[in-house]
Amino acid sequence: MQPLAERMRPRKLEDYVGQKHLVGPGAVLRQAIQSGKLPSFILWGPPGVGKTTLARIIANELKRPFHTLSAVSSGVKDVREVIQKARSQHFFSSPNPILFIDEIHRFSKSQQDSLLGAVEEGVVTLIGATTENPSFEVIPALLSRCQVYVLEYLSKEELIFMARQALEKDEYLKGQDIDVREYDAMLQFSGGDARKLYNILELVANYGEEGEPLVIDNEMVTQRVQQNIARYDKAGEQHYDIASAFIKSIRGSDPNAAVYWLARMIEGGEDIKFIARRLVISAAEDIGLANPNALLMATTAFQAVQAVGYPEGRIILSQAAVYLATSPKSNSAYLAINEAQALVRKTGNLPVPLHLRNAPTQLMKQLDYGKGYKYAHDFPGNFAEQEFLPDEVSKTKLFDPQPNPPEEKVRQRLRQWWKERYGY
Repeated sequence: MQPLAERMRPRKLEDYVGQKHLVGPGAVLRQAIQSGKLPSFILWGPPGVGKTTLARIIANELKRPFHTLSAVSSGVKDVREVIQKARSQHFFSSPNPILFIDEIHRFSKSQQDSLLGAVEEGVVTLIGATTENPSFEVIPALLSRCQVYVLEYLSKEELIFMARQALEKDEYLKGQDIDVREYDAMLQFSGGDARKLYNILELVANYGEEGEPLVIDNEMVTQRVQQNIARYDKAGEQHYDIASAFIKSIRGSDPNAAVYWLARMIEGGEDIKFIARRLVISAAEDIGLANPNALLMATTAFQAVQAVGYPEGRIILSQAAVYLATSPKSNSAYLAINEAQALVRKTGNLPVPLHLRNAPTQLMKQLDYGKGYKYAHDFPGNFAEQEFLPDEVSKTKLFDPQPNPPEEKVRQRLRQWWKERYGY
């Protein structure tokens, strides 16, 4: 019997749950499907949010041949065979077959190179799925030929809806007398992953006695899941939880826990680049200006482990992890960009003040582009007070130094330069 997640996989767009920003009314992918003009694209998002399902639905809606490859088990030879098969299916005005590549971030450079010609010539329409940032893992030549669409975690309401749909419609579950009184534990253990949610629901449903009502609450789910963690945590999905524990240990300044979770990832065969990338992110997000050298350390470690590889690379990762964990912490840069993005979304595309605009032509100069700009190096201390924000958001403070020695020095400089303008 197929797992519940596969039995509940939707076949039509109207049954697909989530990702309204991509497939809702008027959204970009829905318009592409309706027009029949589908570009090659990459779906980037966390596990269990519907990347594979969406690719299959699109092929079904457009009635196109659908080929699938897994980057884990396919080589260049497999890619070429699929492309050759796609060529044989491509007649005159017939639409391109769709080639779906799961975990495309695991494809090597040579494997990705083998796709370029077919994508560029329109032999296939490529749909890739990845949990990793395509900017890091997909070669620029292929990335430039694809759109990138970001999938979001499913909401609590969407996950509960999917669980209820399974209880009502699945041929095996709907015949059972199941009363779900609490969803919190299922949602917590699934972590926004619909596949995990279905696995957990199926796991606990199997404990019901035939002909007897089954009551599912948080205590029951917690007990069953902890007893059967290997059953619902299939295909190494726990590695996201371990990576989370690793980063949180660094953020919490515990080098002992950090190297423990690092060792768990290493012993589990985790991709060395996956670990190193997270160190780089942590250095910027959690340490930031409290110790600017942390980002240098993490970046150097990322480059070094790529050159050295395993097993020696584990020593470099350990050094970087301990350094980050024992560094002072600040998320001021992280908070600043969040505040800035929120402000941009709220205020829209405000015009650049005239004195800050570039004036490469005589006409632009006549229109006062750049007029009144003060070149900081012409003034004492290389500073000249002037407005750098649009008038509508003038004097808005987005960066707030935190109370650690390096950032206190930054605060003092800002206060000296800007006086009361930003409230430093």
